[in-house]
Amino acid sequence: MPSDILFHISILRFMTSQKQAFAEGEKFEKIDYKAAPLPLGEYTECTFRLCDFSETDLSGVRFVACEFIGCNLSLVKLGQTAFRGIQFRDCKMMGLHFSNCNDFGLSFGFENCILDHALFYRKKIKNSRFINCQIKEVDFSDCDLSGVVFDQCDLFRATFDNTVLEKTDFRTAYNYSFDPEANRIKKARFSLSGISGLLGKYEIEIEPNT
Repeated sequence: MPSDILFHISILRFMTSQKQAFAEGEKFEKIDYKAAPLPLGEYTECTFRLCDFSETDLSGVRFVACEFIGCNLSLVKLGQTAFRGIQFRDCKMMGLHFSNCNDFGLSFGFENCILDHALFYRKKIKNSRFINCQIKEVDFSDCDLSGVVFDQCDLFRATFDNTVLEKTDFRTAYNYSFDPEANRIKKARFSLSGISGLLGKYEIEIEPNT
């Protein structure tokens, strides 16, 4: 048998032999996962409060119906990480590549979070809710954001290109700017004050009524 095949078989056996953690309904508080990484495995209905995951590797970890409250997840690696029914509140989440997450059952909501420079490229995250979040310079290119709500969110320099924005709610969002002709915006909702964010390429001036 060729040596390269033997090598891959040995790696597969090593990976399958490793015991994985399983936690259900547990609470994790004020843990520095940079010092002691979170074990690979599945975490169901768990709460992570004031934990520091920054710059750690969560690749392959599965989170189901969990809450992250006041955590730092900036620059975390998300290779095939599963987020299914997850709520993030008051979290710092800068530079995350959600585009690397496991697609199966991907669903989450964000409240009072900082998501600057995150990448959602090609993800389907229909009906997600972003509430009072800072979402500056985030890439939503080729995403399906149907029914997503951006409630009181700062979308400064966020990228929407070939993005499905059907029934997406921008009524209280601000600082967004994108080309309606380069996205699908059927039945998307905007406030009158936000219309200027859709007209940037036309270089027109909009003045309030006197």
